[in-house]
Amino acid sequence: MDVGVIGVGTMGKNHVRVYSELKNIDSVRVFDANKKAADEIGTKHGAIVHDSLETLLSHVDAVSICVPTQFHAEIAKKAFNARCGVLIEKPICATSKDAKKLIKEIPKGLVIGVGHIERFNPIVGEIRKIIKKPLYIEMKRHNPASARVKGSTVVEDLMIHDIDILQNVLFEKVQCTLHTVGNQDVCSVLLKCDNIPVSLSASRKSSKKIRLIYVEEEELTIEGDFMTQEVTIYRKPGQYHVDAERYVQENIIEKVMVNKLEPLKLELATFLDCVQKGRPFPITPNQAILNLEVCEAIRAGF
Repeated sequence: MDVGVIGVGTMGKNHVRVYSELKNIDSVRVFDANKKAADEIGTKHGAIVHDSLETLLSHVDAVSICVPTQFHAEIAKKAFNARCGVLIEKPICATSKDAKKLIKEIPKGLVIGVGHIERFNPIVGEIRKIIKKPLYIEMKRHNPASARVKGSTVVEDLMIHDIDILQNVLFEKVQCTLHTVGNQDVCSVLLKCDNIPVSLSASRKSSKKIRLIYVEEEELTIEGDFMTQEVTIYRKPGQYHVDAERYVQENIIEKVMVNKLEPLKLELATFLDCVQKGRPFPITPNQAILNLEVCEAIRAGF
């Protein structure tokens, strides 16, 4: 199979790297308007660099679109016409309105997916197995400032990952009331999903990188770290006492065995397998649109 990567910014470089490491790939091909950047990444990973988008599309079976969000629709339409399998990095488009127009142009039978990478983080599946009746959910996604992020708020840049997990893994759909406090770079949201309070926070101003999920149930508390891919369960044994006038609770702490792996590698391997077998990619354009609609509702509260 021949695969292509369009756009070699931070995410595009990772796509080229991972594709070059996967088995059963005949060639990895690259195009970027910045020819120097394309040549550098091509040399580093043994990828073929093309001088035009059209030439690349004529040589590949599947392609990752990693250009800035405002160009997603334009590039995706050209890939549709070339009958390539397409993986569009999140968010699918700049607006849900644009995305709805785009999906009307998807040819029948073509595999189209959207790159919400955290869905492939191994802790997500493990936590989904453990959760039974959550009483409260909190998700934090904080980053130091980054020069790579342009043209989007912290909601569709970072918080959208947690929205996707809430909407497509923990709940069937986030049909809820929400309250937003924030701005372009720092945002906190309180949601009520299936009558369960959910707190989301995201920041691009943090001095510490944080990727956490916290779930409380009647008999246990679950903590998950997306970066270390560790899941910890705290169970109540019912032992409480006072030590030097301090309240002390003794918990049973369990470390969940997680099969650690690189989410992007699993995502891209899954994408190529879907293209080869003609089956839908787990994250569909319609799911991506629903994620974007929640982002837009949150941004409306700024």
